[in-house]
Amino acid sequence: MRLKAQKEIFVKTLEHEYPAEEVLSFFFLLTEAFFGIKRIDLALDPELEINENQVKKIDSALVRLKKHEPVQHIMGETEFFGLSFKVDKNVLVPRPETEELVQWILDDFSLENKVLKILDIGAGSGCIAISLAKNLPVAKISAIDISKNALEIARINAENNKVQIQFFQQDILQTEKFSEAFDVIVSNPPYVRELEKKEMYRNVLDYDPPTALYVKDENPLIFYDKITKLAKSALKPGGKLYFEINQYLAKETEEMMKKNGFKTELRKDIFGNFRMLKGELR
Repeated sequence: MRLKAQKEIFVKTLEHEYPAEEVLSFFFLLTEAFFGIKRIDLALDPELEINENQVKKIDSALVRLKKHEPVQHIMGETEFFGLSFKVDKNVLVPRPETEELVQWILDDFSLENKVLKILDIGAGSGCIAISLAKNLPVAKISAIDISKNALEIARINAENNKVQIQFFQQDILQTEKFSEAFDVIVSNPPYVRELEKKEMYRNVLDYDPPTALYVKDENPLIFYDKITKLAKSALKPGGKLYFEINQYLAKETEEMMKKNGFKTELRKDIFGNFRMLKGELR
């Protein structure tokens, strides 16, 4: 079968499910991941043929996309900060906004001539910790998560990206203090309120792990408050605390950090939403 004909079937099947350009993006993400065939290859050879097994693989992916399963789950991996990460139902699919948080830390610390100690709280796929480790090769990085399954994915990703990270299973809300001090503490904790679910797409609602996403409406800053209080005693002099935050609660989160003695800086993401917050003890 010609790949061009398969593309037409693919687009027709999903035309009422996703925007047209997103459907085309899905198609070529899959053909490259499955067969090594890029968009340019089809443009250069419109008569390009695929075999029966390849057709079946695309058709199987099509069924999953109709159910709004994330394309990253179908491929089994995604890219973050120029690195490849295994992802599945046990971890959040890394978002481009989080890359900006990583870059902020690198901008602040990449010229340091000492061995940095960094803690990532809520490791998930390991994308933050691993990206930092790759770009700060002498840093000593630890990462914690409540989910055993997420940590298994994170360990695989660390091994695949050839970095050394200490991973621990730990419930941050049950943590009284840390046994060591850090130069950097970073976290992208659960911050989506139940009332915001109506704004979420099905690929997030149905497939991302709920414990990594949602907080109760009546106490939406529970993780930020806990981590901020722990950071007060766990940060070294000159150390910094970085958060990815809920855009709707940016001012409230910043005010909470200030009340805990932090000097703060709030930043917007590439989409113009308040998404990142940095704190440094006064």
